[in-house]
Amino acid sequence: MDRMLLKKMVFYGYHGVFPEENKLGQKYYVDLDLGIDLSRVALTDDVEDTVNYAEVHAIVKGIVEGPPVKLIETLTEKIASTLLGTYTSIIKATVSVTKPNPPFDITFDGVTVEFRRQRDSNGNIVPVED
Repeated sequence: MDRMLLKKMVFYGYHGVFPEENKLGQKYYVDLDLGIDLSRVALTDDVEDTVNYAEVHAIVKGIVEGPPVKLIETLTEKIASTLLGTYTSIIKATVSVTKPNPPFDITFDGVTVEFRRQRDSNGNIVPVED
């Protein structure tokens, strides 16, 4: 399977459990690894035959910069399900959301949640099994 990767997209959102997070907001980093059959577009050189990554970026931006949620798990699932629901050509999607500055007195690179989803034989969106 071919892959389209969108790495370290940066957005500003107001997600979190604490009121300060909802008021002040912070940066979020989103990585996408999309499993797509790109053989047709490689031959046609036509943007209509692919998943337009500018549109994907806009969708993710709308979610991350949109209405706040409490947990990055919820945010990550919303991104994965929206992309798979919007683009039937995406067979698998791995979505990672990193919150680099959680409101704790610890030093680390942040917390990342990763969801891996795919379509089953009936077209339903399900977790990827290892």
